[in-house]
Amino acid sequence: MTEPTRLTATELTAAYRDRSVSPVEATRAALTAIEAANDDVNAFVLVDADGALAAAKQSESRWRDGSPRGPGDGVPTSIKDILYTRDWPTLRGTDLIGEKGPWPEDAPVVARLRETGAVLVGKTTTPEFGWKGVTDSLRHGATGNPWNADLTSGGSSGGSAAAVALGMGAWSVGTDGGGSVRIPAAFTGTVTIKPTYGLVPMWPASPFGTLSHGGPMTRTVTDAALMLDILTGFDSRDWSALPTPATSFLDGLEDGVRGLRIAFSPTLGYVRNDPEVEAAVRAAAAVLADAGADVEEIDPGFTDLVDAFHVLWFTGAAKVVESYGPDALRRVDPGLRRAIERTGTVSAADYLAATAVRMDLGVRMGRFHETYDLLLTPTLPITAFPKGMDTPEGWHSEDWTSWTPYTYPFNMTQQPAASVPCGFTSAGLPVGLQIVGPRHADALVLRAAHAYESATDWTSALPPLARH
Repeated sequence: MTEPTRLTATELTAAYRDRSVSPVEATRAALTAIEAANDDVNAFVLVDADGALAAAKQSESRWRDGSPRGPGDGVPTSIKDILYTRDWPTLRGTDLIGEKGPWPEDAPVVARLRETGAVLVGKTTTPEFGWKGVTDSLRHGATGNPWNADLTSGGSSGGSAAAVALGMGAWSVGTDGGGSVRIPAAFTGTVTIKPTYGLVPMWPASPFGTLSHGGPMTRTVTDAALMLDILTGFDSRDWSALPTPATSFLDGLEDGVRGLRIAFSPTLGYVRNDPEVEAAVRAAAAVLADAGADVEEIDPGFTDLVDAFHVLWFTGAAKVVESYGPDALRRVDPGLRRAIERTGTVSAADYLAATAVRMDLGVRMGRFHETYDLLLTPTLPITAFPKGMDTPEGWHSEDWTSWTPYTYPFNMTQQPAASVPCGFTSAGLPVGLQIVGPRHADALVLRAAHAYESATDWTSALPPLARH
């Protein structure tokens, strides 16, 4: 029988139904995986073994009685330590927050997971306030990669990605303000989708404003669709939350890509890729063409908008740190401090100009998708580099955005964007394919991701750290 840690959430609930596996067995297996590999990768900042096993026993009783709460009942689950969790501290990777609390309330996504009966095993690492594309912090140290623990797992949802890849729970929930679920998914060979903004309600509001999305982190596209069903749903605490979807994201998931018109942009017209990354992504585009899509190599027609993104992103970071008092800036990650200090000359006019750039990009992409159903790009131009660094050694810039050019534009436009594994380099490191759709086309993005996944076997690969 397959080890419970290698079963997807969908497979676990099927096993609970036929009683070949119990929620208690699955939870014990996840806790054993954490004990075996967390010292290597540092994925968790909090593990509640007793609470998880108690919840698993309750789930087991519900399954035995034929009355599970929902499609995630009994699934071992982790939560990124950006999101509020009742009775657990939410420290957000910073020394500025104390553990004492109280911690009376769940974030909307955590509440939805509890409602479905998910077994919450603990909270995963994040850089300070989720500010960058790798996962390390002064408070909790650096998070390693399941494929090589000396390398970064990416970020800012790096702990969640590492946990999922290593079977420390079937799935996790992360956040993405500039690539923070897609970056670690690409580096760890896992699956994610950053949904259309507002589809997953967020509270408290992110300091990064309407750039920040919540999303599922899983090992398969089917699990991502299932988890998105659970995470979505109107919540009055989020002033920008969209209505609850009328249909499941599992509906039509297997309909394929035949007849879809898909744009393939291997560089967006201005990015340089690692040759092995580009080769893997080109091969992935060919797979979708063979599956019946009309794939055309074409760029969407915008230049690098990183300066506008920096204005929006780092002014948000400055505001959140400012709220902790006049001495807070000297107590944070030096890289975050440098980034915030750069915003000292940013004016209200500069912010409005950056917002105008963002709005123009949204119009451009809206028109682009009148012709093309989807856009394919690499998720990242490189593979994982040594942990504890914001950028690869010798890199041309100190900014994490310099190596994430494919992700943050689609936070600016609020479009759905998935990352699925599409191969490995000769060094054995995962490569990610990004699939971008127009706003509200989340189901179509997942459908194309599932079509690609079904034609390949990359999601079945087992990281070295999961093999002992």
